Amino acid sequence: MRAIFKRELQGYFYTAAAYVYMGVFLTLGCVFFAINNLAARSSDLNNLLWMMSYLWMLLTPILTMRSFAGERKARTDQLLLTSPVSLWGVVGGKFLAACAVLLCSVALSLVFVLIVALYGQVYPQELAVGYLGFILQGCAFIALDMLISAQCRAPMTAAIVAFGGNLLLWLMDVLNAAIDIKIVNSILTFISPYQRCAPFKLGQLSFANALYFVAAIFLCLFFSVRTLDARRWREA
Repeated sequence: MRAIFKRELQGYFYTAAAYVYMGVFLTLGCVFFAINNLAARSSDLNNLLWMMSYLWMLLTPILTMRSFAGERKARTDQLLLTSPVSLWGVVGGKFLAACAVLLCSVALSLVFVLIVALYGQVYPQELAVGYLGFILQGCAFIALDMLISAQCRAPMTAAIVAFGGNLLLWLMDVLNAAIDIKIVNSILTFISPYQRCAPFKLGQLSFANALYFVAAIFLCLFFSVRTLDARRWREA
């Protein structure tokens, strides 16, 4: 897994993927910070994280589109699948490399915290909980989009389908707010990664919602492994 992780992480920074990801993330983050905090004279950073959480929908396909679809297009997937590394090692290494880029972006966003701390009040415990939910949600989107990449033959196709899947999750929230059918509302609320992140926005550490994100990540990685395993046997 370590070799895969190192290879993928280098790949992100040897190409434009990581720089585009972090550049767009920070640029839009600055816009949200200016609107939510500077213009409003607010020190509420958890609300800023809530606004920035919608960036995962837009940006995670950039990180994941080449994870498996790129290997398939370059015809290096069979070399990867027949390497001494287990499929869990392959999937886990790629996932952790993408998460490392995500964490670098999140670390750079701490400049917003520093600015607020210089001129206002920061509550470390609430902010830590908010960042925990923010990161878990981002990692869940990475796992989902990696699963989509494992189904596709070309990176651009993977990016478009992944964005469509991410957008569908957001539209489910819109639908949930528009209808008043209890059973449908309950199902959509249960599935929604945005509703699951709501307690973290309020500074409430929710183990149930944290477990939801961990379970979602595990399931997406599990199905990615099963997809690669099926392809290995089919194309052997």
